[in-house]
Amino acid sequence: MPIARPETSDARVIAHVDMDCFYVQVEQRRQPELRGLPTAVVQYNEWQGGGLIAVSYEARKCGVKRSMRGDEAKAACPEIQLVQVPVARGKADLNTYRSAGSEVVSILAQSGKCERASIDEVYLDLTDAAESMLADAPPESLDSIDEEALKSHILGMSRNEGDDFKESVRDWICRKDADRRDKLLGCGMIIVAELRKQVLKETEFSCSAGIAHNKMLAKLASGMNKPAQQTVVPYSAVQELLSSLPIKKMKQLGGKLGTSLQTDMGVNTVGDLLQFSEAKLQEHWGTNTGTWLWNIARGISGEEVQGRLLPKSHGSGKTFPGPRALKSLSNVQHWLNQLSEELSERLSSDLDQNKRIASTLTLHASAFKSKDSDSHKKFPSKSCPLRYGVTKIQEDAFNLFQAALREYMGPFGIKPQGNKQETWRITGLSVSASKIVDIPSGTSSIMRYFQSQSTVPSCSADRCVQEYVEITPSASEGCSEQRSIETQAAMSEEDISTHYTENIDPVPEKDFSCQSNEATPFQTQSESSKGTQRKTQSESSKGTQMKRIGRKINSSKEKSQGMPSIVDIFKNYIATPQSKQETEEDSTVPSTSKRNNFSSRSSHSSEVNQEVGERKETKWGYKIDEIDQSVFDELPEEIQLELRSFMRPNKRPNAGKSKGDGSASSIAHYFPPLKR
Repeated sequence: MPIARPETSDARVIAHVDMDCFYVQVEQRRQPELRGLPTAVVQYNEWQGGGLIAVSYEARKCGVKRSMRGDEAKAACPEIQLVQVPVARGKADLNTYRSAGSEVVSILAQSGKCERASIDEVYLDLTDAAESMLADAPPESLDSIDEEALKSHILGMSRNEGDDFKESVRDWICRKDADRRDKLLGCGMIIVAELRKQVLKETEFSCSAGIAHNKMLAKLASGMNKPAQQTVVPYSAVQELLSSLPIKKMKQLGGKLGTSLQTDMGVNTVGDLLQFSEAKLQEHWGTNTGTWLWNIARGISGEEVQGRLLPKSHGSGKTFPGPRALKSLSNVQHWLNQLSEELSERLSSDLDQNKRIASTLTLHASAFKSKDSDSHKKFPSKSCPLRYGVTKIQEDAFNLFQAALREYMGPFGIKPQGNKQETWRITGLSVSASKIVDIPSGTSSIMRYFQSQSTVPSCSADRCVQEYVEITPSASEGCSEQRSIETQAAMSEEDISTHYTENIDPVPEKDFSCQSNEATPFQTQSESSKGTQRKTQSESSKGTQMKRIGRKINSSKEKSQGMPSIVDIFKNYIATPQSKQETEEDSTVPSTSKRNNFSSRSSHSSEVNQEVGERKETKWGYKIDEIDQSVFDELPEEIQLELRSFMRPNKRPNAGKSKGDGSASSIAHYFPPLKR
């Protein structure tokens, strides 16, 4: 992420809008009789009254905190109203709150670039709107300023004792000698105050806001004065804000990095970082992290508002604390099925409403091991390509969990060691879909690449998108499986019986690619006399063409033939190319003579193949007895038998015949040599 210096970032106007006790407000709108009463929203489970996830300000005054359970909250505030989160599939259903958050976003997005950060918080880039207001109606020229804007808290604002608060704010906004940065912030204050009033009027939700020159400062400010208020951070007040701010309160410093700063360097506040040079921080934490720490200590951040109204990922999760931890694969699979079903519904809704698709499925879990000194080991996360459809997501999620469990348990798995049985417990599960993108315009079905161009039908956008998401492969589908399906669908008798040409070097076998748009695994040439070649050239202006294996099978006859033998494919290759001298000699022979001598030429080619295979040093670099035949064990049984029979001369069908009958004597017969 690029780090912006003050001269490039302090002219922006960024706002962070944070909804006040949002879940409680949603429930109070649904049940107006709860307004003004101490209220809390609790999780669906009944253990000790459920866990509190949102607490109204009336309840907070009574000492109720989010860390409490429902029973604790009632003990602290007997009159508190506990509202349970909607339940679906045995877990909390947050769709009601997501929809309410979307209402707020649609209003805020009308005034500038808007980034939805979560269900109840939004970033706004109001720079253009503030610039426009400053040019057309600067604050100092306004006859009146909205009352809501005059209630703003301005950090570092000087005010004499006894001065009216609102008048002091008005004076700060309307200063004629203010620099451009403060004037832009003044415009931002007026714009945000109007937006907050509009949100309250249209949704009945109150919100607080922070206004500053970057996202980091705006987010810090939005939580300083709540509820239903806004706080402004002028550039001159940045150091005042950060000097006493606990290091753990800064975004991305609440975890291990913040702890390390405290223990290793004695940094307890963000202001404490100012004592270290950028070089010193880089020496201790690396170039990127060191520079980032040096910048945030000075209130510098180059992170931009992304302009995203929709979530960048979808997820569904559930915790299993204490005695409710999952202990068996069947229980894990049950809950993964529930989570996957919810995730699939959200993906389908996103596809229908927003025409977006996700491409990555990720499984996260938290766990611990019993009777193991390594119980602190983190349960690994696993990802794979996302396949749309409930059943497919459920299958892939469970496969990912099993793979992660094998890695977590180590080489001994869950087998008993001595008299002890090593076991595992799952305390949290979640599945998420990420890398969500808009469906490209003109998207068509991938099946068009397996058909000839003349037979590709037109395809509507919706239908093509559905076909696209239905055939997205998962990590459990190996490349080999895809190859065999494509090849079986593509091979046909016509594709194998191609013409042979002697004076063209054989084309080597092409690599299969699982990401190729066309199924063209093989391109072969057959062996033929030049007379046949001339005849073919006279019939087609393009001459002899190598046929592509990858067209659609149209006839039932072709479908019934199945996949051809691998040895049949090998037979279609020329073992050795003719040298330039041999080609020149052939050109002096009349075409009739060539036709008469076709069989003898074939015998000669076979002899050459045998000689090549018997040389100590050939273009291949190995002989038949040097091949490790154990690799055949990985092939299908029928191909193993066929290859082994051709690898053992005494067991070949044509064994005992003379060299002149065209039988091969080495594996070099089936492969073209490498060109040097």
